[in-house]
Amino acid sequence: MSDPQQAQDPENTDEPQEVHHYEGPVFHGGQVSNAQFAWNNETVTQNQQSNGTVAPGYETLAERVNELLRELPRAGLAEQDREDTRQAAEEVLAEITGPEPVEAGRLRRALTGLRGALAPVATGVAAGTAAGAQEWAVAAIGGLTGIG
Repeated sequence: MSDPQQAQDPENTDEPQEVHHYEGPVFHGGQVSNAQFAWNNETVTQNQQSNGTVAPGYETLAERVNELLRELPRAGLAEQDREDTRQAAEEVLAEITGPEPVEAGRLRRALTGLRGALAPVATGVAAGTAAGAQEWAVAAIGGLTGIG
């Protein structure tokens, strides 16, 4: 459509109407269910909780990881540490709530990744953490040790 006036001309019904949305994102095709988007924000914290069926024997681990995700926005972590921790926690949940049987090696690596994401905060090496974040990270790592 070369003439923008055609889209606004009610008498011109042979041409398809073109609509522009300038206020927000528009998604064409593809699924966007369960997706999270932040639009025009200075800062944003997003969490997604996995409510899939937890593999038998991993219920305690799922509870601890979901609790960690709930507390994460208030834990005082720097933005990159918070994002790394969130991704690592979601990998653990994906493994224990997925349709396939839990693979012990994959779960062990995911848990190691989650503890590794928390380690710089727990040891005080991570810069930009708020007061209390170090203690929170130590407690989170302790809660993940010996399970899974």
